[in-house]
Amino acid sequence: MSEGGAHAAERLVLARYEMFTQVYFHKTRVAYDQHLKGALVEILPGGLFPNPDTELDAFLDWDDWKVLGALKQGQGGQHGRRLAERNHYREIYHTPEAPDSKDLERLQEMKTALGDLIVAEVSAEKSWYKAGPSDILVVSEAEENRVVLLSLHSSVIGSLKSNAQVLLYVKPEDAAMARKKKAEMPAAKLQVQMSLQLD
Repeated sequence: MSEGGAHAAERLVLARYEMFTQVYFHKTRVAYDQHLKGALVEILPGGLFPNPDTELDAFLDWDDWKVLGALKQGQGGQHGRRLAERNHYREIYHTPEAPDSKDLERLQEMKTALGDLIVAEVSAEKSWYKAGPSDILVVSEAEENRVVLLSLHSSVIGSLKSNAQVLLYVKPEDAAMARKKKAEMPAAKLQVQMSLQLD
């Protein structure tokens, strides 16, 4: 693309970033993903979809209506019940989107403190945008019409980092106990004291 289109490309990348952080990796949507996966393991024969290469008709038979019908009949196990009752897992902790070593240390401390109360740990495995070979190419007039990567041409895109956020979940019935354990952690107490001093 020409340099004049770089701002449009920036807007596209920023829109993808916002979709990923605010929709695809939203804490409640992620919780329901866990429940849907768990329910499908219970509903599907052997916990797997039929192989579309060898059993295409059987694979196509598993549409939304069939899955919803199975859930209504109570075939989804505890995850199916949580879906039906809208009683999803609750996020108890999350790292920043681009955690540093201290954030990862804090994550480990949180996992140790919460122990068996944690029922799901989900990481933003896929980056919403990849710099490098799959990056958007820009013809830079400032560099004698050389083709450069958008992440090198644009300071806005160049400063964005891959999302490596981690979310921890507990059962809703364990949320009060988990919050109590979280509040008892030394760093959490220090943060509370600091916020009280600032008020």
